[in-house]
Amino acid sequence: MSWFISNVREAQWIDDGAFGASVNFQRGERFEEFGLNLAIVWPAQPLCMYHRESNQEGFLILAGECLLIVDGKERALRQWDYFHCPAGTNHIIVGAGDGPAFLLAVGGRTGDGGVVYPVDEVALAHGAGVEQETSKSAEAYAPFPKPIPTMFDETWLPEVSAPSAKPLAERPPRD
Repeated sequence: MSWFISNVREAQWIDDGAFGASVNFQRGERFEEFGLNLAIVWPAQPLCMYHRESNQEGFLILAGECLLIVDGKERALRQWDYFHCPAGTNHIIVGAGDGPAFLLAVGGRTGDGGVVYPVDEVALAHGAGVEQETSKSAEAYAPFPKPIPTMFDETWLPEVSAPSAKPLAERPPRD
């Protein structure tokens, strides 16, 4: 694959009704070294199923609120919170608050790429868990519809306002 530029509004979006909507920058080809996802989840909607994988991931909440379930515990996430997820960490992010949450997810794709979907009562209570541990995504996602290409919806993107910037000469020095 050669280099390219893709705009969020023009890229292919995927939606299955169960796990929010996400933009597919890969254009039908898998990025070999890392994955990049922009996703939108609505309140009480999980990003995917509770899992752990053999590669690290990172999640930045760009707008809205989410609930992080990590190693069976709940943590609140809000705009500009970043969750660093080392390889082997059980986790899932679920939409929270009054409206949609918009997030950036990145992950490594080196090593064996193994994913495990463990049983977790907290994840099950939020509709994001499996009843029997599996390492097969087809089993973990069997109860849900397959993702389908969907049209971009302008209302999905959050309003982002730039902070008032001071000229460089007026900024305090960094230590």
